[in-house]
Amino acid sequence: MNTRTSGKTIAIIGGGAAGMMAAARLAEGIKSLQEKNSTQEIKIVLFDKNDHLGAKVIISGGGRCNVTTGIADIKKLLENYPRGAKFLRTAMHNFSPSKVMEWFESHSVPLKTEEDLRVFPQSDNGKDIVGALEKALAPITKLHLRTNVTNISKRTGFIIQTKKETITADYLLIATGGSAYRQTGSTGDGYAFAQALGHTITGLAPSLSSFITKEPYPKDLAGVSFTQTEITLASNTSPTETKHFTRKGPLVFTHRGVSGPAIFALSGMAAYETFSPEKPHQLSINFVPKLSHTELLNKLQEQANLHGKKEFKNFLDIFLPKSLCEVITHILIKQKKLTSEDMHAGQMNAELKKETAKLIQAFPLTITGRSPGEEFVTAGGVPLTEVDPNTMESKICPNLYFAGEVLDIDGFTGGFNLQASWASGYLAGESILSQV
Repeated sequence: MNTRTSGKTIAIIGGGAAGMMAAARLAEGIKSLQEKNSTQEIKIVLFDKNDHLGAKVIISGGGRCNVTTGIADIKKLLENYPRGAKFLRTAMHNFSPSKVMEWFESHSVPLKTEEDLRVFPQSDNGKDIVGALEKALAPITKLHLRTNVTNISKRTGFIIQTKKETITADYLLIATGGSAYRQTGSTGDGYAFAQALGHTITGLAPSLSSFITKEPYPKDLAGVSFTQTEITLASNTSPTETKHFTRKGPLVFTHRGVSGPAIFALSGMAAYETFSPEKPHQLSINFVPKLSHTELLNKLQEQANLHGKKEFKNFLDIFLPKSLCEVITHILIKQKKLTSEDMHAGQMNAELKKETAKLIQAFPLTITGRSPGEEFVTAGGVPLTEVDPNTMESKICPNLYFAGEVLDIDGFTGGFNLQASWASGYLAGESILSQV
């Protein structure tokens, strides 16, 4: 069955953060136009594979939904996007984190900002975020849930085919997400739709993943976490060139390697690097980033003077968790810098002190892979050179718009990816609204 409605029809493919926000902005704008006695009939149709909207939004942040960030300065905000920062400027100024917070709170979702500037609903329930968007878009939007779009083409309008029907739309927004979290419907269909309408797609890679290490001792440290570290990843891109990626932040050891916000950020920065046992990369962790090397050496000597009778493995727990102290002690013994773990701290010579400080401030790990299935975001997508950052409209296909992760945009953890989706979806919705 071919459905062509009278008036204007706006189609949105993808009921995630970007698609829902665009639909909500459009619905509220259309309602306002109708209240001004506009005779133009405007309809929104939204397609999603799932039986409910916002599947990925609901599970984000462990179900709590890290809505956005409390960073108000747009320049600082954009530093958290390894790809797409410049492109997002207009969208972020138009619908900044503070405006996102205002929107949700004005739609009956009280929010809270935690110490690390992550913003959550006070209920700690992502369903409240999705519920507010559903309520806002409901009056005007016709939902096509459990619906796979099978084909898209363009003639005078966009021809959108599903297994059940064919719909013609005047405007089309592709907001299908990337290819991470495939169980939520983000299977990369949007890339094929974009290509069918004349666009190209960049290389794709997993971002925000954990790292697997060659060394076995992370298993003995599993669950040990640090609130502040400085981590550097060295990537040998060629025999003569080495890239260095550095990030500060929390870290946690896992049974297979390392994880946590700082690791996720590094993996995003190095999204296009290949990690394998045949092509390993070196990771260096500074567990005391607030101390200079000289300050740490002085503190080690100071503590050795005060606690000289302590066994070396117990002496180090002044600086580090006990399980990590044992690992460092065994590494020093293997390096023959330490005669035994029972050696007293007061017996520490200059060389041992130097090597101990090095392990505390440059703890080495060999990265041989990413943890599969833990990618939260896809790096790559529709090239930003093919989309107008002021409107989110395609430069190649008129009346086609993009928003969210289907674009070559990705951010670090901390609410940045949802913020990009809200902002780009809102701007796309406003831009379409100005045209109808």
